[in-house]
Amino acid sequence: MVKLSLSDIDAFKIADDETGEIFYGCDQGWYGSDWQRMSGCGPSVVAGILMYLRRAVAAPEVKGKKHAVSFMEEVWKYVTPTRRGIHTAEMLRRRVISYCAAKNLKMASEVCGIPEERALRPRMERVWAYMTDALSRDIPIAFLNLHNGEEKNLDEWHWVTVVSAEQTEPNGNVEIGILDRGRVFAADLSLWLDTTNYGGGFVYFSVT
Repeated sequence: MVKLSLSDIDAFKIADDETGEIFYGCDQGWYGSDWQRMSGCGPSVVAGILMYLRRAVAAPEVKGKKHAVSFMEEVWKYVTPTRRGIHTAEMLRRRVISYCAAKNLKMASEVCGIPEERALRPRMERVWAYMTDALSRDIPIAFLNLHNGEEKNLDEWHWVTVVSAEQTEPNGNVEIGILDRGRVFAADLSLWLDTTNYGGGFVYFSVT
C-alpha cells in the first residue's frame, strides 16, 4: 500500500471568528452574493490552495474566516466563473496564472485532463503518477468533477481539493482525501474514472 498526503493538512484550518468552529479550506457558501455561492467552488478551492502554498514564500497566514472571505473575494476578481462556472481544468489554470501574474507570484502549473470520451482518457496509472508528483512535493490538487458516475461522495459540476491519495497495491484502486464544504471526505478515484460520463480534470500549482 502506498499513501501520500500533504505535510500539514491542518494548515487549511480556518476558524469562525465568532463561534470558533473549525473548517478545512474555504467554502463557497461564504461568498456574499447568491451567484457567488452557487458558482464559486472554483475560486474558493483556489483560495484555499493559494493559502496553503503561500507558506512556501513566507506570506502572511490567513487568520480566521473573515480574513479568508476577504481573500476569496480577491481571488474571485481573477478566477471568475462563466455562466457554466469554471468547467475545464485549463480554464482554471489560465485564470489562476493571470491572478499570480497580477500579484507578482511566480507559479508553474500542470494539468491532467479527463475527457468526456472514454477512449481518450488517461489510464489510472497516469493519474496516479500525476497525484504522486504533486503530493510528494507537498502540493494540493484542484479536482473538477463534471459527473460523479457511481462515486456518491462527489458533487457534479464541482471543484474540490485533493489532499491525499492511497493505492492499495501496484496498479490497484486509488482512494483520495478531499476538502469540500469545510470538511474532509474520502472518494474512490478509480471508480470515478471508470464511471464518470463527462470527465473533468486536475490542476496543481507550484511555487517557482
